[in-house]
Amino acid sequence: MIDLPIVEAKEPRRRKPDWLRVKLPIGPEYKKVRTLVDEYKLHTICQSGNCPNMGECWGAGTATFMILGNTCTRSCSFCAVKTGRPPEYDEDEPRRVAEAIQLMQVKHAVITSVNRDERKDRGAEIWYQTVKLVKELSPQTTIETLIPDVKATWDALERMISAGQEVVSHNMETVESLYRKVRPQAKYHRSLEQIKRTKDYGKRTKSGIMVGLGEKDEEVFKIMDDLLEHGCDVLTIGQYLQPTKMHLEVAEYVHPDKFKEYEEVGLQKGFDFVESGPLVRSSYHAERHL
Repeated sequence: MIDLPIVEAKEPRRRKPDWLRVKLPIGPEYKKVRTLVDEYKLHTICQSGNCPNMGECWGAGTATFMILGNTCTRSCSFCAVKTGRPPEYDEDEPRRVAEAIQLMQVKHAVITSVNRDERKDRGAEIWYQTVKLVKELSPQTTIETLIPDVKATWDALERMISAGQEVVSHNMETVESLYRKVRPQAKYHRSLEQIKRTKDYGKRTKSGIMVGLGEKDEEVFKIMDDLLEHGCDVLTIGQYLQPTKMHLEVAEYVHPDKFKEYEEVGLQKGFDFVESGPLVRSSYHAERHL
């Protein structure tokens, strides 16, 4: 008789609750946005980040454009965007993004980017040219830029935010105790400093965090205080969703009632606007706080 090795059964992946179910993307507006994205060879964080709201947002004729390519120099353990050394630096990208936004006739455009740590200016010049061209072609459109960590390259930050955008966002992503685990190439206080400098420049400031990674309530309340102390006007709070098996597992699916509590506490503490819910992402309903 042969003794077979004992294999321990793996714990099944945590099942998503009903409140995280989303509709499949369909409809003419969704198809129109997809056609424009493909025709102009654009990248969107909606696709690269596996955003659960893509169907809703594209169905409403809006998308969050991602500039500076679709390969990031960071390897954050929560993010679905491809990691590596970016091969491309497309100087024609600002024109294509601006023309697509003009054709979509969006009232509030959101633009983000990958990290380009290999470049001395962190991609700031492409950022500047993109916002400038959008403003030239669509002067009625307000712009929100969700910018990466510039690693304390403050002249690059100034160039990024000086082209006329109304809102500048930089996501903290998680509480301080989880930074090494979630954002290993970022620093908690450096990101806070970036938000403060953006506010000092005169911009409306915004940041976002995820919950469900193992944080405690008191840590969520502390990051709220830290953000307010550094001049943050708007806060978004959403549920972390594991994009692939290679990424961090979900520690908890936070109930909608808890998100409501976070919203109420944030407003009481002094944020101008708080968007808090399981499916909330940085650019979700971004026009509301304007």
